[in-house]
Amino acid sequence: MLRKVFNLIFIVALLSSLEALEIEKLPKLQLNPLTPKEAAVILHKATERPFTGEYYKFSEDGTYLCKHCNAPLYKSDSKFDSGCGWPSFDDAIDGAVKRIPDADGVRTEIVCAQCGAHLGHVFEGEGFTPKDTRHCVNSISLKFEKEKTQNIQKAYFAGGCFWGVEYYLEKEPGVIEVTSGYMGGHIKDPTYKEVSRGQSGHLETVEVVYDANKVSYEKLARLFFEIHDPEQKDGQGPDIGPQYLSDIFVANPNERAIIEKLISILESKGFDIATAIRKKSVFYKAEGYHQNYYDIKGYQPYCHGYVKRF
Repeated sequence: MLRKVFNLIFIVALLSSLEALEIEKLPKLQLNPLTPKEAAVILHKATERPFTGEYYKFSEDGTYLCKHCNAPLYKSDSKFDSGCGWPSFDDAIDGAVKRIPDADGVRTEIVCAQCGAHLGHVFEGEGFTPKDTRHCVNSISLKFEKEKTQNIQKAYFAGGCFWGVEYYLEKEPGVIEVTSGYMGGHIKDPTYKEVSRGQSGHLETVEVVYDANKVSYEKLARLFFEIHDPEQKDGQGPDIGPQYLSDIFVANPNERAIIEKLISILESKGFDIATAIRKKSVFYKAEGYHQNYYDIKGYQPYCHGYVKRF
């Protein structure tokens, strides 16, 4: 009997130790310090006076975060004016808000799903919006993060047939649009026939329009070096000719420095880089049937593919 008791104690102690280890593995929340007024609402479930909160009549575009742990809770496009005196939202970011039956047995409390901060209450069936839901939230439980404006930039890459280069670059997050076209030649408004015959001096080039707040020029350049063969000197794959050479057209000294750095890295790894660096010139958009070619046809690129090189 005594032995069974010792075994039971050992098992309980072991389970407790394992539980403690699992808890240590959990990410520790970085909680923001609270003023007494904030703590009264966020920790002790008080309610701020109606029509006094910072965000009651607030209407800027952005995201509302938890004041205590910075977790994103609501998008500005879900906010509406219910006339109740507190900020109202008809939807929350998926998984961000937890519902708990209120102690009064009538209402439903809403708290931050990440840290448990008290937000307010949720009501349904009032008919304010098509979603028929109103998250009534204390302004003091929230902080606001303004929507970042886009930083639109353009980059120009030539790496063989523009169909394949466009196919891979347009799938990179932060890229807004990729257009197939021509650059680097001496004829104005060249046609595909002129370029393909080598009569215009142009290279098949893609124009990448991207948001620099979401993806950097260097990341795009790295991807370019990994979706074509930068060592091939006479074209790309089976496409041979001056219009299919590997080339990057830079718009400023910073872009040139980035490309030179990447080429230096690749050469240090033993790659014999054929990619040339040239100054950006006029970009001519290719004919419509060249745009989004592989996506429209449902094919995979025949001479481009991803190979990790960095």
